[in-house]
Amino acid sequence: MSTVEVVVTGMGATTPLGGDVASTWDGLIAGRNGVKVNEAPWTKRFDLPAKLSAPLAVEPAEVLPRVQLRRMDRCEQVAVIAARQAWADAGYEVPTDEHEPVDPYRLGVAIGTGIGGPVTLLDQDDLLEEHGLRKVSPLTVPMLMPNGPAAHVSIEMRARAGVHTPVSACASGAEGLAMGADMIRSGRADVVIAGGAEACIHQITVAGFAQSRTLSLRNDEPDRASRPFDVDRDGFVLGEGAGVLVLESAEYAKARGARIYGKLAGSGITSDAYHITGNHPEGIGQVNAMRQALRQAGLTPADIGHVNAHATSTVVGDIGEAAAITKAIGDHVVITAPKSSFGHLVGGAGAVESIATLLSIYHGLIPATRNLENQDPKVELDVVAGEPRKMELNAAMNDSFGFGGHNVALVFTAA
Repeated sequence: MSTVEVVVTGMGATTPLGGDVASTWDGLIAGRNGVKVNEAPWTKRFDLPAKLSAPLAVEPAEVLPRVQLRRMDRCEQVAVIAARQAWADAGYEVPTDEHEPVDPYRLGVAIGTGIGGPVTLLDQDDLLEEHGLRKVSPLTVPMLMPNGPAAHVSIEMRARAGVHTPVSACASGAEGLAMGADMIRSGRADVVIAGGAEACIHQITVAGFAQSRTLSLRNDEPDRASRPFDVDRDGFVLGEGAGVLVLESAEYAKARGARIYGKLAGSGITSDAYHITGNHPEGIGQVNAMRQALRQAGLTPADIGHVNAHATSTVVGDIGEAAAITKAIGDHVVITAPKSSFGHLVGGAGAVESIATLLSIYHGLIPATRNLENQDPKVELDVVAGEPRKMELNAAMNDSFGFGGHNVALVFTAA
């Protein structure tokens, strides 16, 4: 086992609750709701049964210049926005020819996405069909490719230690963080910009999820639609956003006098090898991911005081995860489910929720789960509801699970 400690020195985010980490965290603590009725014309044109979404609170056009917007898919835009915030939060300046704050060959990027840029793909296909070849953008492929978000960040920050894009459905952002930590532990990098991004609220994704019956149909109550662990839950709400963390070796961060939020102490990555959309009925992959993360962190289940759950608000998924947490960690942990506030960010979920997990340790405060009015009796865990809970935490876990049987668990500890 590597003895290199990985710490978090910077965080950035853009979500349905706010355009940065501070506003997103304040929204979680205040119990704000990021779910809205989707007014896009296509919801009526195709008579889609699910008419809710969780869009960004701050549009990329308010942050990025027009020229840059036109050269990037929305997924790439949110990744760049979050990465810039995280980089500045870590105390770094944007690299220039005159000054590179980190040796480029010791700086890496690992930013995951579950879907990538299909909005670009579909829009450009429409142009081709309607107007012919001359209207298709020469940037179509760079805009639609899943590695585009990570690539844009690497170019802007001049990262040459390696650029990685885990595409692991809803576990992609968490896997990006695990991969970034592995780059540091293996000696490949001193600093890694890691996380996840997604921006694909589109007629095809909504239609596909609706046909699989995984979306909430509580269209007349957007405030009450996303309700993990509640007995009346009926599916998730599709959201968009990005979360990015700056990871560093503890030695490197301390040498430059960086502020340290906490440690990414351990990660576990497993696969169910069972079903393309469903979890293994006994939760073996989820349980093993949590146990792996504990082993790498050198902790026992008793050390974990809090779990930030994947908890998408699906009927089957929430119960299975609760059982897996109980089996791997125990029933002593305090749980929260932030998707109740900002919906399901797919590839961005694991990274944004890791930020929330780390801030719970940093501030000693666990956000409440919105809309938890009648907890499912099959969920035999202490789920925070109503008001945030003050709690001194030394270690907490974030879980992320995705279609295809992808399971990622991350353990964070206090600085």
